Amino acid sequence: MVDPAKPAQINRPALALHVPEPKYRPGDTADFSHIDIGTPGDQPRPDESAHPSEMGGLAYGLVRVLGDDHQAHGPWNPRLSPDTLRAMLGHMALVRAFDERMFRGQRQGKTSFYMKCTGEEATSIAPAMALASDDMVFPSYRQQGILIARGYPLIDMINQIYSNKADKLKGRQLPIMYSSREHSFFSISGNLATQCPQAVGWAMASAAKGDSRIAATWVGEGSTAEGDFHAACTFAAVYNAPVILNVVNNQWAISSFSGFAGAERTTFAARGLGFGIAALRVDGNDALACYAAAEWAANRARGNHGPTMIEYFTYRAEGHSTSDDPSGYRSAQEREEWPLGDPVSRLKKHLIAIGEWDEERHAAMDLECAERVKATTKEAEKNGILGHGLHHPFHTMFEDVYEELPWHLEEQAEQAIRERITKFGTERPFG
Repeated sequence: MVDPAKPAQINRPALALHVPEPKYRPGDTADFSHIDIGTPGDQPRPDESAHPSEMGGLAYGLVRVLGDDHQAHGPWNPRLSPDTLRAMLGHMALVRAFDERMFRGQRQGKTSFYMKCTGEEATSIAPAMALASDDMVFPSYRQQGILIARGYPLIDMINQIYSNKADKLKGRQLPIMYSSREHSFFSISGNLATQCPQAVGWAMASAAKGDSRIAATWVGEGSTAEGDFHAACTFAAVYNAPVILNVVNNQWAISSFSGFAGAERTTFAARGLGFGIAALRVDGNDALACYAAAEWAANRARGNHGPTMIEYFTYRAEGHSTSDDPSGYRSAQEREEWPLGDPVSRLKKHLIAIGEWDEERHAAMDLECAERVKATTKEAEKNGILGHGLHHPFHTMFEDVYEELPWHLEEQAEQAIRERITKFGTERPFG
């Protein structure tokens, strides 16, 4: 008699799991010829009120504007003025100079942590310039370009990175996790994808109040595997929230490639279609394409036509952070072989091609950016660096959470301050 608790031994193939594996590891020759980058100008630009079902090709293709001839092509050309293009290039150059200086500062022990956005500058600066200055942005941790494009003071950014006595966030945030209400820049969180439902909720509230401001959020492709991302997409679609969901697909999380977030199966933009959200897949190293996509999505949201998901297809040229060594998990040649090039170089060459820029002015701009960052850094260092004790008074750690400090926290504060005075003779031993 056959035991009903045991399955019959029939001729079935054995099941197997697929474990994603990057194509290239350290020591391998990188080859991106399998990536179809399309032709600049070949993607149609639908009406901003188009139904998501009409956008399948845009979710699987690649919106590009700048060609190998360094000219702008096709219907997605935003036709920006030379002054606007030069401003965009200047912001990108300043971010790159800032990143270099802060990275060096971390290596010198002046701060505990830093994250560069090298190779991804266009994915934050161009969209920021396409949005209204009071549109609310909910960034991830590699969008320092938004603050620079919106004119946030460099010295305030550096003070926050150093967590010194002039840090407006009073040392309560990890370095690079900025916040600025005045610049409509929501506080950065280290928790993955939490900013997505926050952005959607803010956008819903803006619509409910009859406001005209929209929201935009940024998330890495790895973070799209988080539940918060999918919850945000559901709410955005159901309530037609005026929000832009930017997915920066830079190919790598801290040490795992995009396949672990589902990149082997489909594009990240295509996920938007599944939720009923308009979707665009964009060349993330083409500043003009990034601007055009963000402008289209912003107009769509402001016209009450619904949310948009934009996948910026780009490449993380540096490590994930100062705590990361990419040579341990990817080929060193990948950066040079990336088929979409460098965003700063491409925009520079475009401006030169149209007669609005030259190598001499570019070199002068790079030098000016480096000197500006250097001078500002030295000024910020007067307020303190890591381990120098120039930080906010100890008692401030108990403030700003409650309108009136609860009795139990008041007791804890008094006890902590007494112990500090007993140990050092003063609450603030380092000045």
